[in-house]
Amino acid sequence: MKSEVRILEKERELFERLREFTVPELCDGAGVFSAMDYHIKPWIGRTKIVGRALTVKVPAGEGAIVSRAIELAGEGDVIVIAGQGVCQCSYWGDHRSLCARLQGAEGVVIDGAFRDLEGCEEAGFPVFARALTCGTAQKTGEGQINVPVSCAGVAVNPGDFIVGDVNGVCVIPRDQAETVLERAAKKVAAQKRTAEEMERTGKAITRIRMDQ
Repeated sequence: MKSEVRILEKERELFERLREFTVPELCDGAGVFSAMDYHIKPWIGRTKIVGRALTVKVPAGEGAIVSRAIELAGEGDVIVIAGQGVCQCSYWGDHRSLCARLQGAEGVVIDGAFRDLEGCEEAGFPVFARALTCGTAQKTGEGQINVPVSCAGVAVNPGDFIVGDVNGVCVIPRDQAETVLERAAKKVAAQKRTAEEMERTGKAITRIRMDQ
């Protein structure tokens, strides 16, 4: 059964504002510890993903509980699988991509590996992961859903905002989103001013001037 999760209008507006910035720009606004490990990149789809974290805490090499998380997912959800960086097994595959797409989820971020590359490409559901493998995972069902996790070096709480693009993935705590957006906008504006000054003077300015 498809999830009844819906995006509130205020949340939808916030998501659209986040989409206006690249992940590096948002990291400038959020700070050093907002960026997931550099190995987490988009394997399927190059479209930016923006949504709220639906977290999955799994023992290393265990993947059955991910199916339950997909059942709970809906519009605006990014499934965040804290797989402890294990890449010898797969936490995700083409069937899960098909199911998550039908649920209306935004994407999946995996601190670990996925498999079924061709099938996932055909499904078209955005997959951000550490690696690709052919291995399967254990199916004991152990793990927890919607609990605080550490994913690819960053703390993620249920409902935190997740933004991913070709550069990687960043995590923005819900209560910090407005501040992050404000800081990111100031940095972008300062960079534009600095570039304009360089063009006008013909001189390189190696540091962005934020105080103008």
